[in-house]
Amino acid sequence: MGINSLNVSVATTEEKFDHLVKKHPCFSGEAHFKYGRIHLPVSPTCNIQCKFCKRSINKTENRPGVASKVLNPREALDTLEKALWLCPDITVVGIAGPGDTLATAGALETFELIDKKYPQLIKCLSTNGLMLYEYAERITEAGVKTISVTVNAVDAEILKDICSGIFYKGEYLRGREGAQVLINKQLEGIRKISRAGVTVKVNTVLIPGINLQHIEEIAKVTSEAGASVMNIIPLIPQNELISHRAPDCSELNSARVTAEKYLQVFRHCQQCRADACGIPGKGKDLAELLYDQPLQTFSHG
Repeated sequence: MGINSLNVSVATTEEKFDHLVKKHPCFSGEAHFKYGRIHLPVSPTCNIQCKFCKRSINKTENRPGVASKVLNPREALDTLEKALWLCPDITVVGIAGPGDTLATAGALETFELIDKKYPQLIKCLSTNGLMLYEYAERITEAGVKTISVTVNAVDAEILKDICSGIFYKGEYLRGREGAQVLINKQLEGIRKISRAGVTVKVNTVLIPGINLQHIEEIAKVTSEAGASVMNIIPLIPQNELISHRAPDCSELNSARVTAEKYLQVFRHCQQCRADACGIPGKGKDLAELLYDQPLQTFSHG
């Protein structure tokens, strides 16, 4: 490939990336206040155990890992139809839990149904990345164009203090061993899916005293693997880290500035529920209109 051809290829890739993220409210600060997204809660279980994570089914907590109920793929399609009626500005349909999207079959089955009926919507999948490499082909075949991968460390000595263990190939791997396998699979998955043309955002939970000084390395390594955007979010103290303090504003801003040496940084994350719906920047969640009323009351006419 000549230099001119290479420049055209790079430019085309950048144009596709810009066009995509400009309509994705979880990737672009401008889109955050203009376009809507819905999270469909179809993934009940997880294949890793992070020390800060506490999944729950309830209607009161506003945080990741929480939903009012878990849907099957057909119910998710009906819910999306109702959401598009309530909020025509929805451009993104995402699946972010309340467990991991690749730990069970529900998420990919849901995306396959959605891609047939709503091919124009941006399909976005959030995952811990443990099974990303194995499912990369099916993910792209389902029309998924953006992926968020939660990477909290790229050093097993650090990650073992964040992740207690992982379930992988029928085994539960604890401590450093599990952490190293998770890191390896995350980076393999990011490389493979990004080469397939999927835009990758890295989500990192900022934990003072554990990975605060490690953010630059995470950004550098994941950028080299193919990530395009980074979202650094503050720890919500709970579960095993319930007594651990959250980062202050200065620490969070410093981490974001550091990460910008290698990746674009998204600064508007609201750490949404797994069943959130609406335009994030407008602060109004429409989920209660989707789940507090029977789905059969919505006309499919």
